[in-house]
Amino acid sequence: MEKEYLLKKWLNNDLSEAEAKAFKAIEGSELYKEIIEEAQRFKGGAQEKVADFEFLQSKLKIKKKKTVQWWNLATRIAAVFILGIGIYTYLDRDQINTFATITGQKELITLPDNSIVNLNETSELFYNASKWEDKRVLNLKGEAFFDVEKGKRFDVITNQGTVSVLGTEFNVLSREGVFKVSCYEGLVQVAYNNNLVQVPAGTEFTLGSGKVLKSDVSLSQPTWLNNMSVFENAAFKNVVLELEDQYQVKIQFPTDTTMSFTGAFEHDDLENALRSITQPLDMTYIIRNDKEVVIRNGHE
Repeated sequence: MEKEYLLKKWLNNDLSEAEAKAFKAIEGSELYKEIIEEAQRFKGGAQEKVADFEFLQSKLKIKKKKTVQWWNLATRIAAVFILGIGIYTYLDRDQINTFATITGQKELITLPDNSIVNLNETSELFYNASKWEDKRVLNLKGEAFFDVEKGKRFDVITNQGTVSVLGTEFNVLSREGVFKVSCYEGLVQVAYNNNLVQVPAGTEFTLGSGKVLKSDVSLSQPTWLNNMSVFENAAFKNVVLELEDQYQVKIQFPTDTTMSFTGAFEHDDLENALRSITQPLDMTYIIRNDKEVVIRNGHE
């Protein structure tokens, strides 16, 4: 039987009894087995570096006798080594699609089933494209708005809980100890801490500091899609943290304030944003440089 044919079938663990005997009789079959044992240590993604090629070469340098013969042998070994890694990688690798955004960046993602994800800034999302038809599951860190096509169950996994739907529009925020799910259409199921909660259209589920809050949603989509941050009776500290995150600035402010804020600020003008959160609370601000802001009470 042809040597190359037997080698390929052996690498695929697909030899018949007769073929196995023929392969064993091939010159160098034991060497091939040794090479593949090394290759098995390199399962992984397509970017894995084959670091042991030099190691294999060093094993072949025996006082540099018959240089041309040794080079031919090294080339053959390298070919078998790479073929083995390619086969193991092909058989074991899943296609993981990953997306990440930085400050000021949003990304519109079309999933294999034509569901749409709008990924907010400083967020990460990944899913297994190879298994998407069987299992619509993705992982999220940060915030994203989902417009899901009807079909099989669709799961969004975060480190604070899992959101499950069949087809709907909803927003998920999982960041800095806050887990918030807003449903704009259809019905959303949220699993957290061994609990299940149904979130119908027009409502919002929030988990923060161990407390659960359900409230109404009056808008048709999250405000961040329109480059706005909106607050209702929010602690001033949380408003400042959001502004710091949006503009990548450091803000000094009266940490002992007990005032809450209801209103909004925009994401594309720092001066306007600062006016929006300080004037209603009788506060003032100073921009010392592009990266530092000081907010004071009005009487200071």
